[in-house]
Amino acid sequence: MRIRTVIVEDSRLARNELKELLKDYDEIELVGEAENVDEGYELIGNENPDLLFLDINMPEKDGFELLEMLDEVPITIFTTAFDEYAIKSFEYNALDYLLKPVNEKRFAIALEKVRVRLENKQRKNSESTRLTVNSQIFIKDGESCWLVKIGDISQFEIVGNYTRVFFEGKKPMLYKSLNQIEEKLPEESFFRANRQQIVNTNYIETVIPWFNGKLKLTMKNGEEVEVSRRQSYIFKDKMSL
Repeated sequence: MRIRTVIVEDSRLARNELKELLKDYDEIELVGEAENVDEGYELIGNENPDLLFLDINMPEKDGFELLEMLDEVPITIFTTAFDEYAIKSFEYNALDYLLKPVNEKRFAIALEKVRVRLENKQRKNSESTRLTVNSQIFIKDGESCWLVKIGDISQFEIVGNYTRVFFEGKKPMLYKSLNQIEEKLPEESFFRANRQQIVNTNYIETVIPWFNGKLKLTMKNGEEVEVSRRQSYIFKDKMSL
């Protein structure tokens, strides 16, 4: 995970201190720094960072004023030499605050909070874009059309640039890649058996050991699917086999 980061801090010494601490974190990509609120506002608008290190007490405008100027606020860690600002900072939903000079251990704790927040955000975004078993998709193959419930599809299979869709004895083609389809499918019901096939686990009839640690699935429609060795380990764990 790359964490695009901006520092807005009027003290050059404090900016350098933060940059030195960030060198130990390969996932942090420092995309810019600013020494006042107006520069910071322009920088954030141009770079759209994930993380903002923000000094509270700056001349002319303070860090709180910068946040009020932004339409969308990045994950924010306040940096301050004044402890009384810390309580107020949480009214602005800052993730954390660091007192100057910044303690290395305290810095590591703050960055771990950032990782957790971003991972949760990515997970929610992924879940929100996924279909459910009750969602419907439209399939047109030649002159035939279907509106199919995701839960009624037993498997997907790559055929050249197309993907074959199996449901109710039919096998029409869908002009989408298997990877595109996989990103949308509900993870609790569908499993990537190998590079060519995704199966609906609710339609598996039998599972038998196969060659070289692989598994072989027989679907309720009679189709046989060989699970790759790597995916077989994951499948056993998923299905508690």
